[in-house]
Amino acid sequence: MPSAVELVESLSPWPKDGFGLDRIKALLAELGDPQLTYPSIHVVGTNGKSTVTRTIEEMLAREGLVVGAYLSPHVRGWGERIRVRGEEADFEAAIERVRRAAERLGATQFELLTAAALAEFAAAGIDVAVVEAGLGGRYDATNVLRSPVQVLTNVALEHTDVLGTTREAIAGEKLAVVQPGATVVVGEPEWEDAFEYGASDVLFAGSSNLALAVSAAEAFAGGEVDPHAAQDVSLPGRLETRSEVPLEIWDGAHNLAGVGYVLARLPSVRYVVVASILADKDVEGMVAALSALGSRFVATTSSSTRSLSAAGLAERAGRYFADVEAIDEPAAALAHARGLGEPVLVTGSLYVLADLAKDESVRWRTLATG
Repeated sequence: MPSAVELVESLSPWPKDGFGLDRIKALLAELGDPQLTYPSIHVVGTNGKSTVTRTIEEMLAREGLVVGAYLSPHVRGWGERIRVRGEEADFEAAIERVRRAAERLGATQFELLTAAALAEFAAAGIDVAVVEAGLGGRYDATNVLRSPVQVLTNVALEHTDVLGTTREAIAGEKLAVVQPGATVVVGEPEWEDAFEYGASDVLFAGSSNLALAVSAAEAFAGGEVDPHAAQDVSLPGRLETRSEVPLEIWDGAHNLAGVGYVLARLPSVRYVVVASILADKDVEGMVAALSALGSRFVATTSSSTRSLSAAGLAERAGRYFADVEAIDEPAAALAHARGLGEPVLVTGSLYVLADLAKDESVRWRTLATG
């Protein structure tokens, strides 16, 4: 029998018959609808979801609650996605709990993972789950929760073939998770019309991840929470300093808005940029923005089937960078960048960070220099 990781990696993340909730609902029904045994905070949006989810988790845990958290995607390993009591859950056991029903119903990769997380939370007897949505909201597998609080971090053009071609259309797909009588926390003032979706209260928290997390945690707890809990939050691949001398930073900014966020927070030095970008993103806009960091660009290709080829990315980057290299293998691309003796930024996709994190030579080099 394949291991949990082998099973998950054998499945497609994309449904063959289109997006919908019928299969995840059938799967959870076979498991006794575990997601209805505890309340949840549902986090949707384009960027910042994982950080907001983890920060809410820490804040509510500090209030004495038993908290489960579900995040995606991961960088270092699949176990990052399912957390209980501040630790990664036993991933093998969580997948095994739902394996038979998931295989019988033909669940997708994300449906299997979502069901495993929600069932794990019920088995652990949590007080609250903080759940990050995957793609959109309306037809995302996480849209099965009993959630008195929802968070909309922000909205940017992404997955336009699925979610719509305007920010308003995309926001509508994400706000479709709002439940009657719920409190909705928004990071951008234009979405304060969430009352239209059934919200009883809409809170504009401002654009920072910390402000969003504090507002959501306080809305759930019914009182003040300690914002200092955010100091305990760290996420792989989010402005992650992998080495200080020489400086090497990994960040999975995967769209133009994400790149803009990172640019404003990086130490002010010249970087060699190592990047892999998915073909369905605003590649031109992202590369143009990254060109503010330096003149050297190393294009590579992640393991995602949606990744733009290294040669294709290098061609785009050649319009903005004076020195461009195309190296297919991410580990080789990073090794080349390191050899140039300048600060390095690895970015463009969490998939490329995950590929690098699995490479033993990359991990050894990082520990040795950091």
